[in-house]
Amino acid sequence: MTKSKKAEFRPNDFVVYPAHGVGRIISIEEQEIAGIRLELFVISFEKDKMTLRVPTHKATEIGMRSLSTPDVVNKALETLKGKARVKRAMWSRRAQEYEQKINSGDLLSIAEVVRDLHRNDDQREQSYSERQLYEAALERLTREVAAVSGLDETLAARQVGSVLVSRAA
Repeated sequence: MTKSKKAEFRPNDFVVYPAHGVGRIISIEEQEIAGIRLELFVISFEKDKMTLRVPTHKATEIGMRSLSTPDVVNKALETLKGKARVKRAMWSRRAQEYEQKINSGDLLSIAEVVRDLHRNDDQREQSYSERQLYEAALERLTREVAAVSGLDETLAARQVGSVLVSRAA
């Protein structure tokens, strides 16, 4: 097992943690846990009012990554313009797949979930669980678009929203 490179992430960098989305590294600190000295990334998720400590040697292994490039963001926005692909599987199965895509941390997968669960005003009403998944995916997508493009979240939400609306036209 090789040690992953620690210099990849620095304090004040934005990172994507698969299960929580975009956060900012506040510091790198050493702590003794169960008699073992560990170097930890301290990541703040301001919107969720949460702080997470991730061992530096496990960061890439668990899927923590840098923000997507602007090219990937553009591909994600293009994905939103596509036609929704809703499989005819049972909802519980599809919900599991959507949850996995959201928690993968992969921006394109998250964009697929937003695309597939987006409803226009003239379409049928969403169930509670469908709306929950949609909102979680939309929030993750919007936060990363905002962080990559340097916009605030409101402007990023408008940008994503206009892409979704333009698809219907």
